[in-house]
Amino acid sequence: MIHSTAIIDPKAEIGANVSIGAFTIVGPEVFIGDGTTIGPHVVIDPYVTLGQNCQVFQYAAVGAPPQSVKFKGEKTYVKIGKNSILREFVTIHRGTGFGGGVTEIGENNFLMAYTHVAHDCRTGMAVTLSNNTTLAGHITIGDYATAGGLVAIHQFVRVGDFAFIGGKSAVVKDIPPYVIAAGDRAKLHGLNSVGLKRHGFSKHTLSLLKKAYRIVFRIGLTLNEAIERVQAEVELVPEVLAFIEFLQSSSRGLTR
Repeated sequence: MIHSTAIIDPKAEIGANVSIGAFTIVGPEVFIGDGTTIGPHVVIDPYVTLGQNCQVFQYAAVGAPPQSVKFKGEKTYVKIGKNSILREFVTIHRGTGFGGGVTEIGENNFLMAYTHVAHDCRTGMAVTLSNNTTLAGHITIGDYATAGGLVAIHQFVRVGDFAFIGGKSAVVKDIPPYVIAAGDRAKLHGLNSVGLKRHGFSKHTLSLLKKAYRIVFRIGLTLNEAIERVQAEVELVPEVLAFIEFLQSSSRGLTR
C-alpha cells in the first residue's frame, strides 16, 4: 500500500494497513500508526508520530524545524493523535527545546486546508481549525474548540474548551471556555450556546454559565470581584469551576 515513488527512510516505522501516496517522503524516526492514510506529495520530517487512522492529504508538511531564531537544531517532536485529519497544505512544526520540545495535535482533530501550527502548540480533543487558521508558537487550545477561517492567534494565547472563534479574527489574549469570540481584535460575544447544546450541555448548566458570564464580563467589576461574586452566587458545577479556574490562571490577559 506504499506507492513505488514514495521515499521511506529505513528508520521509519510503518504500522499495519497504512497507505502512502506517490512522491511522498517519510523521514527517519517517524512512526505511522495502523490504518493511517497519507496522500501524494506529503513530507513528513524526522521525529513525528502519527496516531492510528489519521488522514493526511496532499502537500501537507509535518515536522519541519520550527521558525524560531532561538532554535539550535535540538531533537524535538510532533505528536498527532489518532483519527485526526490534516487537509491540503497543512503545516505543523516541531517543538523547541526552550518551549517543551513537543508540538502536539490531540485525537480527532480536523485541520482544514492551509492551517499552520507553529512550534510548541498543543490542541485538545476534537479541535477544528478551519481554512487558513494560523497558530503562532506556544498556543494551547482546549477540547472541542473551533476556529473559523482566516483566524490568527498570537503566541502564548490559550483558548478554552468549547470556545468558538469567528472567521477572520485576530486573537491576542486568552479566550475563556464556552464562549464565542470574533473580530479584529477579537472580543467576546456571549456563550457558545448552540455549540454547548450540540454537545449535550443541560439547560441548567447553560443557565449557570450564562449567569457567571454576565457577572464577569457585563457589569463592570474587577476580575477578582467578579470571581468572588460568581463563587458566592452561582452553583459551582464542574463547568462553572472550570470557567473560574481558566480566568484565575490567565497570565496573558483575557479577551473581554
